[in-house]
Amino acid sequence: MTRYDRQTVLPEVGAEGQRRLAAARVLVVGAGGLGSTVLPLLAGAGVGHLRIVDHDRVEEHNLHRQTLYEMADIGRPKAEVAAEALRRRNPEIAVSALIARLDPVLARAEVAAADLVIDAADSFAVSYALSDVCEAQGKPLITASVSGRQGYAGGFCAGAPGLRALFPDLPMQAPDCAGGGVMGPAVAMLGAVQAQMALSVLLGLRPSALGQMLRLDLASWHASGFRFDTAPAPEDPGPEVLALSEIAADDLVVDLRHDTAAPDPAPAQRVVFLCRTGLRAWRAARALQAAGHARVAIVGDGE
Repeated sequence: MTRYDRQTVLPEVGAEGQRRLAAARVLVVGAGGLGSTVLPLLAGAGVGHLRIVDHDRVEEHNLHRQTLYEMADIGRPKAEVAAEALRRRNPEIAVSALIARLDPVLARAEVAAADLVIDAADSFAVSYALSDVCEAQGKPLITASVSGRQGYAGGFCAGAPGLRALFPDLPMQAPDCAGGGVMGPAVAMLGAVQAQMALSVLLGLRPSALGQMLRLDLASWHASGFRFDTAPAPEDPGPEVLALSEIAADDLVVDLRHDTAAPDPAPAQRVVFLCRTGLRAWRAARALQAAGHARVAIVGDGE
């Protein structure tokens, strides 16, 4: 136990808490900026089973904030490199990697095998899909988002409200993830908060991290938090999030990565909007709903 002495000495952890961490299975979706902080902290704390899902490869512009990676890793799958790094840091834990883009179909299978889920992905579609699945399966979800020098981390589902209760709609003025910049330390700080929230949930600490939101603004040097345990489910939950494989033959598909023409669906036809992260698709789906067409869905499918 010498590896974990500095945390097992805490009365809220102890030997029993360390055993709980060793038995835990945590799914981490995204091995980028947030994941580069979350994953080493969970491995260092002795979380026994880590599952990493990420489809991306290391690029040079990642290195300023994705501190798990080095120049020699450029071109390699992030999930694979991250898993190797964690095994070197703590050979006592089990780490597996899946090089895949997470969608709602994959999410249902991966979440079912986990005790807790961490959303460290750079995709609105992934975040909402994970929340929907975690809420349906009763699994805790720790999610975070960072833009520039500010962001938030929160604990959802498993008895707490889901993401749609707190964020029933996306801000129409928000930049997409490709166009917005970000500072590495802000990402690392929110990733560390995610890791602490995850450990607190696994250990059953009170007050619970589920139903808790923490906001961090390093532009104004301000941190704040609030609880949202009683946030009601939205009357209008927003567009459904689909996997590519769930698009039906009679759907009208609008690929916003290439299409610019306004859709002209039949009255009962479902319109499915595609974009990289789901943000533009969400906006387009909401605009079509506002125009009177109710059947809309989105897909976030990268480039």
